[in-house]
Amino acid sequence: MCTAATYTTDSLYFGRTLDYEFSYGDAVTVMPRNYPVKFRHLPELTSHFALIGMACSAFDYPLFYDAMNEKGLCMAGLNFVKSADYKEPVEGRVNIAQFEFIPYILCSCESVKEAMEKLSGINITSDQYAPELPAAKLHWIIADKEEAITVESVKEGVKIYDNPVGVLANEPAFDIQMFNLNNYMALSPRNPENSFSDRLPLNAYSRGMGGMGLPGDLSSMSRFVRAAYTKMNSLSGSSENESVSQFFHILNSVDQQRGCCMVDEGKYEITLYTSCCSAGKGIYYYTTYENHQITAVDMNREDLDGNIPVKYPLITGEQIKMQN
Repeated sequence: MCTAATYTTDSLYFGRTLDYEFSYGDAVTVMPRNYPVKFRHLPELTSHFALIGMACSAFDYPLFYDAMNEKGLCMAGLNFVKSADYKEPVEGRVNIAQFEFIPYILCSCESVKEAMEKLSGINITSDQYAPELPAAKLHWIIADKEEAITVESVKEGVKIYDNPVGVLANEPAFDIQMFNLNNYMALSPRNPENSFSDRLPLNAYSRGMGGMGLPGDLSSMSRFVRAAYTKMNSLSGSSENESVSQFFHILNSVDQQRGCCMVDEGKYEITLYTSCCSAGKGIYYYTTYENHQITAVDMNREDLDGNIPVKYPLITGEQIKMQN
């Protein structure tokens, strides 16, 4: 399970948690402009925008979980296991395999509006990258500094939603997650006032009672509410460091700790990594479960006109700074 969010100060900050019980061997990956991007049902792209993001490092073809391009457009795929439905290729449609969807959009679009144009007539197919790698059941958030959308391929076809909160979690479908926010419209960062009954002398009995009623469990619906509330009420300075720091605080509100969410006997979901894309600077920041120090990879320090992806394996050991 995962949670993604956007945060805007002077620039767009975009990222996600990846919550799972094991890693596929992830690496921050820079895809340069001249890396040949092959598609199962479309012509190869030999020249395109450069990308940086987190990808499975086991294959030559970067299988991105989340990424941004050099123009500041960002995208992430999150688990959508029960509802995602991919189709067979259809003649006359733009057939894109699930694992190709992120590069298909980010390699050629500068904005959400351009992405919307490319989504017209799209058919997301069930092609597997490899026989041992089933097509992951996902839905996606696409964002720039101005707006965000959610894309879901379901039985009825591809659905596209405006995403005014700039947040995505997992099941159920995005429109249901948004409707569920109605149940929390009374949440406030201010200390609560007694509206329970004017016949009862109820009082706020301590400081820090803002947000009373915010769900605290690890279900996707609760994480969606918690991330949306935290993001929509977040305040920070607009510098790069202040913005990045606040972004990690937003996503830390949905962190999963080992032992709290069992998915099988002896197996627990944890937040394997948390990412933050600085869309205006092209810097990919991340932390891992074992390493809370923020690590950064700047795509602009690489040869973006090259043709070979550059991979940076994650720094996973805890980095502790001794002060004495």
